[in-house]
Amino acid sequence: FTIYGMTQTLTNSSNQITIDARGPRFGALLTTIILGITLITNNIFILVFQVLVFAIGASRGPHFTPYAYIFKKFVRPRLKGQGEQEEIRPPKFAQLVGFAIGVVALIGALTGESALFTVAASLAFVAAFLNSAFNFCLGCAIYLRITKLVNRA
Repeated sequence: FTIYGMTQTLTNSSNQITIDARGPRFGALLTTIILGITLITNNIFILVFQVLVFAIGASRGPHFTPYAYIFKKFVRPRLKGQGEQEEIRPPKFAQLVGFAIGVVALIGALTGESALFTVAASLAFVAAFLNSAFNFCLGCAIYLRITKLVNRA
């Protein structure tokens, strides 16, 4: 069991959806940039956009987000090799975590609670940065821990 590199197989089922593991990392890079701009400018519309991206990733899967489209259309064709495949469930859960934190940041922004906005947006920023810079997906790690605990019960 490892939380680094999100490619751990959770089941032996052949019907699991897999994605190019480089895609979510690229998405995390764009998320880091978007959330950094959000924190610098306090622009709620940029935050709303990112929360919508998280919502798409959480509901349909990260491979349906606008960031995945950019990766598939412009980035992946320029990369060598096929890349490692990973199951969709951990990154999809990570998108759900991002969505929840983004909603909290939105609530802070909409209610004038700047500390809540800053803390929540910063937490999402740090999580995205960890994934993009160090290939450590915090949401995926949480998912794998929960899975491990559930499987023990």
